[in-house]
Amino acid sequence: MRLVEIAPPDYARDVLPLSAHLWAGRRDMDLYVAQTLEIAASGYGKRHYKTFGLYDGPQLLASFKRYQRTIRWQQRSLRGVGIGAVFTPEHFRGRGYASAMLAMLLDRARNDGDDFAYLFSDIRPHFYEELGFTQLPSRAISLRADTLADVRIEVARLEDRDWSGVRRCFDLSQGIRPWAMLRTPLVWDWIRLRTRHGSEHTAGVETNLVLRRGRSIAAYVLGVRAPEHDAYIIDEFGVADDEAAALLPALLRAAAGDLRRIVGWLPPDGARELLPRGSVRKRRDAIFMAAPLSAVAKKWLATAASPSSADGIWSTDHI
Repeated sequence: MRLVEIAPPDYARDVLPLSAHLWAGRRDMDLYVAQTLEIAASGYGKRHYKTFGLYDGPQLLASFKRYQRTIRWQQRSLRGVGIGAVFTPEHFRGRGYASAMLAMLLDRARNDGDDFAYLFSDIRPHFYEELGFTQLPSRAISLRADTLADVRIEVARLEDRDWSGVRRCFDLSQGIRPWAMLRTPLVWDWIRLRTRHGSEHTAGVETNLVLRRGRSIAAYVLGVRAPEHDAYIIDEFGVADDEAAALLPALLRAAAGDLRRIVGWLPPDGARELLPRGSVRKRRDAIFMAAPLSAVAKKWLATAASPSSADGIWSTDHI
């Protein structure tokens, strides 16, 4: 058996028709394929995203997507390999192929000098724990929209020209976090592309709003309005300064409109403090997990896994 990179067209032909019921969401097959190929052809995709398969001769036994990201921790940069869409065709399941495939990946990543591997488990986190992964804080928060300040503000929909302002708001919050996933220009392009795709949500209507201050962005929120859940689902938010932070509750309430709840992943440090207490619970899916591949990553993992009132990442970092 060997681990082999799969070219994007071959992945679209051989894997996507089998995995669409798991990850296509509300997209039809043509759109699912087109958006997957668009990510592979993007600047981020060409540099930091690949698809791999475990082969026995010409037979594809299992597959996954590999993403590359970097974490900042204590003035250090830790190189990471992200694992997504782990898939084994039904007639090959139960034979240990996925375990063998991921073990090969971890060995290769360690030899290549990567510091850690990470993924988001939707089912059976114990399967990944047996491979050396640790569960990290993965919680969700729910707020009643009517508990947020009802201040009259003028909001606008996010436009392409606003992304530089969004990035500035995001960067201003990074310094106060104990650790964070870095966002290069290519990573931001990837996030913009996935936001446009709307592929992270199986329900709702994209509702990304900004609060302008002259020509600059004072605050932003990314998410979807989901009337079927009576909720606005937050993906991420950010503010430029304390004045904007005071208006964030009003921005979130404007995003919710007449919906009763505001929900989402528990935000990281620096953003969690801007929300009321709310109802917090452990997520049942997208459990953030990481495996150290270097000595420094073992120390980072101890920090990341320690009890905290905030989580480590935004849902926009999900793969």
